[in-house]
Amino acid sequence: MAALISENFKFVSLFFKSKDVMIFNGLIALGTVASQEVYSVFAFNCPCSPERNYLYGMAAIGVPALALFLIGIMLIKNTWNLISECRIRACKKLSGTAAFALLGSIMGRAMVAQVTWSVISLLRGEPYVCALSEFVNTSSLKNFPEGYGPHTLAGFPCNTVPQEVAPFKESIERQLKYESQLLGWLLVGSIAVGVFLMQCLKHCCSPLGRQQEAYWLQYRSNEKALFQRTAEIHAKVLAAENVKQFFGFVALDENDKAQLREYQASNAIPSSKWSQITGVYLYRENKGLPLYSRLHKWVKGMMEDRADVNGKEQDQFLL
Repeated sequence: MAALISENFKFVSLFFKSKDVMIFNGLIALGTVASQEVYSVFAFNCPCSPERNYLYGMAAIGVPALALFLIGIMLIKNTWNLISECRIRACKKLSGTAAFALLGSIMGRAMVAQVTWSVISLLRGEPYVCALSEFVNTSSLKNFPEGYGPHTLAGFPCNTVPQEVAPFKESIERQLKYESQLLGWLLVGSIAVGVFLMQCLKHCCSPLGRQQEAYWLQYRSNEKALFQRTAEIHAKVLAAENVKQFFGFVALDENDKAQLREYQASNAIPSSKWSQITGVYLYRENKGLPLYSRLHKWVKGMMEDRADVNGKEQDQFLL
């Protein structure tokens, strides 16, 4: 029984490990929905004034979406990899196709929260009703009294309208919410079709088989975890050695002492080595053997201008 539970746990952990990007995007979407709900309940207040309604309603949809988009770009590791690539190598190793695909990947992931906010705002309808209430075509409303223009229509979201036109509030809101929700569902459908086509294009143009691409993903995930863990210990050992040199001793707990006994102190790693393993990585092969990361390439001796003449580089990376 214990063995069965252990195997099932391993399967679940591997599944979530392989789907970390999907889970991350899902959490971002859920967080955005929660933020939108809180904003709608506590912060959204239509001014119910001509001209101000439109600006306020559009800002309620667009400004938070823009802010979430920029935050998303900052949180994506590939953004800084691309910047490092351009700073260190002036993007000389990055072809136009690879650059377009990488930018598409960054933009696509950054748009998760932005699109979620916009869709939820449109499906709820309040910002859209506020923004366009003054532009309603009154001729489409049966028996609507004459003499009432945008100033009157702008007051519908707040119920600050004359008694003569108050009965039309429900019809106007229903019409505007219909338009808003239709736009929301069209946006959802367009995004779904776009994501499907991009995934098809990615797999059709990939030089790797599905199994090798899955292996590459596992390799990069394991390398990242091991690198971060090792870097933490290396930094601790180096810091302890420097502190000891300054004070003559270093205060360590039992776990730190055990680590220092197990791992030898070493010098700081030169900046040139950090530069060689930093930046955007495209799929590379050397004599038919794959190199799965910049660290892998560095270990095998394929440095910048010392690549094997028989080696092959292809514009493929994990999105």
